[in-house]
Amino acid sequence: MTDWVQTMTELTHARGGALKRYAFLLCGNDADADDLVQEALVRAFARPSRRGADEAEAYIRRILLNRFLDTRRRQRSWLKIRPLLRAEDRELDPTAALAAQTDIRTALAGLSPRQRACAVLRYYEDLTIPQIAAALGCTPGTVKRHLSEAHSRLAGALADPSAHDSKEGTRWTPTMK
Repeated sequence: MTDWVQTMTELTHARGGALKRYAFLLCGNDADADDLVQEALVRAFARPSRRGADEAEAYIRRILLNRFLDTRRRQRSWLKIRPLLRAEDRELDPTAALAAQTDIRTALAGLSPRQRACAVLRYYEDLTIPQIAAALGCTPGTVKRHLSEAHSRLAGALADPSAHDSKEGTRWTPTMK
């Protein structure tokens, strides 16, 4: 067996679960995560390479991130031109809405692809802001903005309704002086 085939075999056995979890956090769907990992492995090992297992995993994670962002970009452009046939007539059950509010998958799905990628890289991969900026090819200020917006959206989506003030409709807001 050649070195690159052995590297691929060892990597998929040892780190396949971690790669799938990473892909799942990015796309939020089990089937899409499987497809994303499969595509990344095919792209990484389509041609013989001299990468070691550590380098190969980092390379595959980079492919996963790039493919996720490319796919979302394509989907967004398709949604702009796709004709809308009809509006949905469903009403959400209040208990289902409460469950969806506390579900992390739903909260992550509400983020833009860049916000989601920044949040996953920061809180799952535990990368620093400069490392995230290098991975995404943008400035640290852009990463901070995406993380701030993602944090605000996640905090709003995952907020515990019982933790708010007991007075309805009032919130404490700092006054500007």
